[in-house]
Amino acid sequence: MSSKSPFELMMEQAQAMAKSFPAMEAFSPKGFDKLWPTMPKELMEAWFGNAVNENGLDAKTRLMLTLAGMTMQGAQNEIGLRQTVRHLVELEATDQQVYEAIGMMSMFAGLPASTRAMEIARDVLEDGKDTEE
Repeated sequence: MSSKSPFELMMEQAQAMAKSFPAMEAFSPKGFDKLWPTMPKELMEAWFGNAVNENGLDAKTRLMLTLAGMTMQGAQNEIGLRQTVRHLVELEATDQQVYEAIGMMSMFAGLPASTRAMEIARDVLEDGKDTEE
C-alpha cells in the first residue's frame, strides 16, 4: 500500500497527464485575460456601482477593493487581477491609484504578494499604453 495520500496520487497522475500534452508544458496565462472584453464604464457603474444603492460604493471603489483583496491573496489569480486592472483603467483610475492600492496591501499581505501584484499591474498598464500609440 502506498504511503502517499489520495491527493498526492491524484496530483502525480495529473502531472503525468499534462506531460503527455506537449502544449501544456509551455502554457502561460499571460494574454488569456484578453479573451474577455473590458466592460464599458457606464455598464460597470450600472451593474457594480451605486446605481441601485445611491449612498453605496461606486464601481471604481469596488474594483479597488477587489484589487486589494486579490493582492492580499498573494496575487494568485493572475487572470482576474489583469482583468481588474483593465476595468479600473476603463473607469479612469490612474496608474498611481492602482499602484497605491497594491502598495497599501504590502503592509498586510507582505512584499512577495504585493511585488507580484505590482508586476502584473505594471504589465497591464504598460500594455494598455502600447495599444494607445
